[in-house]
Amino acid sequence: MEKKNFRHEFKYICTEAQLACLQSRLAGVMKYDTHADGQGRYRIRSVYFDDYHDTGYYENENGTDPREKYRIRIYNNSAERITLENKKKICGMTQKDACSISKELCDGILSGKIASLESGKEPVWNRFAEAYNTKLLRPKVIVDYERTVFVCTQGNVRITFDRNISSSVDYDHFFEGNMAKRPIMPTGIHVLEVKYDEFLPDYIYKSAELESLNRTTYSKYYLCRKYSNI
Repeated sequence: MEKKNFRHEFKYICTEAQLACLQSRLAGVMKYDTHADGQGRYRIRSVYFDDYHDTGYYENENGTDPREKYRIRIYNNSAERITLENKKKICGMTQKDACSISKELCDGILSGKIASLESGKEPVWNRFAEAYNTKLLRPKVIVDYERTVFVCTQGNVRITFDRNISSSVDYDHFFEGNMAKRPIMPTGIHVLEVKYDEFLPDYIYKSAELESLNRTTYSKYYLCRKYSNI
């Protein structure tokens, strides 16, 4: 997969009522993601990795800059599209590199049946394999949530509503709907994310009324680790 440029990424904590109002306004100026259903929704499930010393967890807790983390992500509990991703954060900007992996390989990694990983053609895979072999990078937590996505080609903007965020360590059921999990947010509280490249069009900014919302440094990975007892 093609390497992405660094992007702006802002997060806000919102109530269900706030998201409902935002969705009504944004529907008039943005489009739903074509990969989502008719209401712009799909389910995201990611398993995050950390090393023997839980370096990523503590870097997130301490606000270390730069930092990075690895995850394997699927959509709608399907094995049709499985991606290994490396997400970097530098000076408040984010960058994501990714490559596809097979279900067989994913199952082997999550079950702990693979002692070491071989290098391949994708640079992101090679870095992951090296960390897996030398730093004992291993699965630490699953993050599961429902996402609504609005997109705009101007500025390459994505505005996402992430609802019902839950954590799990039920790796045996990673691809199944009955995976054991627990919510990590109070009932009716969700996350809004705004992502864009060089600029955020003014009409989108005004429609979203971002100036009235409180920005946060919220990390799904960090909170899911925290409530899953690292």
